[in-house]
Amino acid sequence: MSRALVTGGAGFAGRHLCLKLLSEGVDVVCVDSLVADTGALHPDRWPISPKGAFSFLHEDCRQFFNRFQARFDYVFHFAAIVGGRIKLETEALYVAEDLAIDAAMWQWAAKTRPGCVAYLSSSAAYPLSLQQAEVHQKLSEDMIDFSKALGVPDLSYGWAKLTGEYLMKLYVERYGGRAVAYRPFSGYGEDQDLAYPFPAICKRLMEAEGAEEVFVWGSGHQCRDFIHISDCADFIWRSVDRLPNGASLNLSTGIATSFIDFAGIVCRQIGWCPMISGMTDKPEGAFFRCGDTALQSSFGLSPAIDLTEGVNRVLDHLRCGEKDCPPRRLTGAWAGK
Repeated sequence: MSRALVTGGAGFAGRHLCLKLLSEGVDVVCVDSLVADTGALHPDRWPISPKGAFSFLHEDCRQFFNRFQARFDYVFHFAAIVGGRIKLETEALYVAEDLAIDAAMWQWAAKTRPGCVAYLSSSAAYPLSLQQAEVHQKLSEDMIDFSKALGVPDLSYGWAKLTGEYLMKLYVERYGGRAVAYRPFSGYGEDQDLAYPFPAICKRLMEAEGAEEVFVWGSGHQCRDFIHISDCADFIWRSVDRLPNGASLNLSTGIATSFIDFAGIVCRQIGWCPMISGMTDKPEGAFFRCGDTALQSSFGLSPAIDLTEGVNRVLDHLRCGEKDCPPRRLTGAWAGK
């Protein structure tokens, strides 16, 4: 039986990976400090029936690294300080703590030598020069190459993730460890925090039903590669043992969707067709961020949930919340602190 550590495991991406690992019979140790406004949920709110054993430690992963020196078969390092676009743009040092978190993990890994470290990076690490309205293209994994000049990533979050990937390179080359990195694009899902655009737009449009005109942030023509979080977790589990040591992999669909088109899909699923306009006084972010899927395809990875189905799932979840549906509870053995 394999044993995995998931740092930041109560966050949006982390808990979905925990669900996937447990469904595959992996024993999971989840460490999360449940920082407010990060979208973290205590495990008693997770809808899981684990096959593997599950334990939850409510603490900062850096404290865990200081006191726990046992070896894991897998370490999925998802712990990070994250936030919505406004927070990233207006509180530039908000994610500076991520550098300390990542440094502590890589130092701990060098001492304990886990079987494999999977580092959750981000599509924000890609050069912004390749994501402009005038010049843009799908982003492939080889566009980040530490042996060549690097482009400027997206804000402090992009710099933090780029640095984390460089530390991974050092861990592999100088310490002989095994590690891989994943670059998720615009992940979404039913239980995502409303600080993120996908559920926030769905909720705003539900509340605006019947209006003649509705709005999205920025020009509305900026594009994102929306991928359901369950596909992200599936891709990670199916590739973690197959990727070459030190490699990085996109988690993407390869389909670029503008926010105006996304809002149009949501409105049609709700049942009306308003005019959709941009709000230029709100942040837009990169103009075109879409992942190249060639490397994913070489591993037989393709998304199971398309955008229309994903929208319907999120809308159903939001409707259920309005009706005060009873929460689904964790079943199986777990330990909380």
